[in-house]
Amino acid sequence: MSVKQNIDKYPDVWRRFSPRETLMRYGWYLGVVFVVVWSISNLDIPWFYILDAHVQAKDLAIRMWPPDWDFVNQLVKPLIETIHIATLGTFVTILIAFPVAFLAARNTTFNAITWFVGRFILVGSRSVNTVVWGLLFVAIFGPGPVAGVWAIAFRSIGFMGKLVAEAIEEIDEGTVEAIEATGASRLQVLWMGILPQVLPVIYGTTVYRWDINIRESTVLGFVGAGGIGILLYSSINQFMWREVAVILITVFGVVIASEFISATVRQRIT
Repeated sequence: MSVKQNIDKYPDVWRRFSPRETLMRYGWYLGVVFVVVWSISNLDIPWFYILDAHVQAKDLAIRMWPPDWDFVNQLVKPLIETIHIATLGTFVTILIAFPVAFLAARNTTFNAITWFVGRFILVGSRSVNTVVWGLLFVAIFGPGPVAGVWAIAFRSIGFMGKLVAEAIEEIDEGTVEAIEATGASRLQVLWMGILPQVLPVIYGTTVYRWDINIRESTVLGFVGAGGIGILLYSSINQFMWREVAVILITVFGVVIASEFISATVRQRIT
């Protein structure tokens, strides 16, 4: 090989991307910048409020300090109610989400219609925010924790069902075929061949979703669905910022505790 051929084959400057790939990447970057700028320009943002936001934040922090620790006694019952809403909501989710997950998985559903129904339920559940579900169930059941439980459950179905359905689709089909070869019924195949393979995902997803539900249940009181959010909403409306500080600190502590419990349980499972 001549020196000229060697130089042509191995250029002096190494390039990670070809000129065409580089041009496409810069095109994507410009596209993202354009979308961001266009979105901001259409939001009608009151910039004069943002300019003194740091001053308002400092003033709010001063009003919150020191926290009114005497208010803690009034938080115990609503806080326990919040945890119960999250726990019962997660339990209701288990009863609904897992059957839907088997319908939404391609290898366990009955036909295309049941697969579509299962997927529709999962997508519909995730498309609506927990607070919106809370508003809907407050209108159905009236204000209180029952509406909160169903709001948490209906929001969680899509999350848990989707993850379990994906786990079902990724199981070892060899085990299922071996059980089917013994003449087992469809229910026996599900119980002995599929469920044991997805149980770790079910346990881990349940604990993880319970942790998320603890956080989401703290704001359901804003729409009358029970929990500590009712006190938080009331204190904010009355400008009782020292009480707000206590509530926020308490919620933060509960969330940290639930995060620790969730991480510990998931570590034991895996």
